[in-house]
Amino acid sequence: MGQVHDLLGVRGKLEALKAAEFDRREIEAAAAYMSDEDSGIGFLYSGWCQAALPHKRLPDNKGWQIKTDRVTLIVEPGMRPGLGEEPEHIGVPFGSRARLIMLYLQSEALRTRSREVELGKSLRGWLLRMGISVGGKSVDAVREQAERISRCRLSFHLLSGKSAGMIQQNILDKAFFLQDADDRQGTLFLETAKLSEAFFEQLQRHPVPVEEAAIRAVNNNSMALDLYAWLAYRLHSLPSARPISWKALNGQFGQGFGKIGNFKVKFLMNLKLALAVYPDAKVDVDERGLILHPSRPPVAPKVKVIG
Repeated sequence: MGQVHDLLGVRGKLEALKAAEFDRREIEAAAAYMSDEDSGIGFLYSGWCQAALPHKRLPDNKGWQIKTDRVTLIVEPGMRPGLGEEPEHIGVPFGSRARLIMLYLQSEALRTRSREVELGKSLRGWLLRMGISVGGKSVDAVREQAERISRCRLSFHLLSGKSAGMIQQNILDKAFFLQDADDRQGTLFLETAKLSEAFFEQLQRHPVPVEEAAIRAVNNNSMALDLYAWLAYRLHSLPSARPISWKALNGQFGQGFGKIGNFKVKFLMNLKLALAVYPDAKVDVDERGLILHPSRPPVAPKVKVIG
């Protein structure tokens, strides 16, 4: 258990909030996670744990690229019929809502052993379980991200030793939209979806289990979600301590932050949130970056991935 979890266990939330050494958001996230009795589990493709979507909206015609030491992810914006003679770009997915929809799609596909995924009321119910209010502007944001996900195209460029490979795919092969969605009927614009065969195959080969309680506790914070997923993927497979430089961290998580000093401040706050919902994670911070230590995964290995 981390220090914030020990403090909460001994003194409780109200007293812990008075402690000067911890940020309020860190305590709130840890307390929400520790008090959550729902043992639900979700799944992510390991590629998404290493290279994620943008945090903020990009120009609709602009692609997204992010590089790590193992993976380069390129996301191309999709297009839809325009009002005139030309199609229009709708932009790449971004932010926490896109990440939650992606988690739902992957988790449901593995749970049902099917590329066909029900959305609509099912997605609405799941988002409510994740602590996301689905109505008004929030439902518009979910609809927008669902359409962006349905139309974008991905390229994962993978490095392994001296070998390199590329996986190019859509996330979805098919998507069925409602033309006149009525919120009162509990719909979410995108009713059904079918994961592409290539994406589903990679997901089945390389799933990473995550705790829904952890997702709920940081549900509105896209970088904290990314860091939690990354640590869930990396830590349990380490044979020994692994240093990660600030330069590497900035390349993987710092797109759009400008100066590295600005990135460090944002990164460290979100790292605290990710660690608040992953008590077994062993991570040290020094002037050179992070030191990752072998840690227990957030979900015990005995949990079956499919079925």
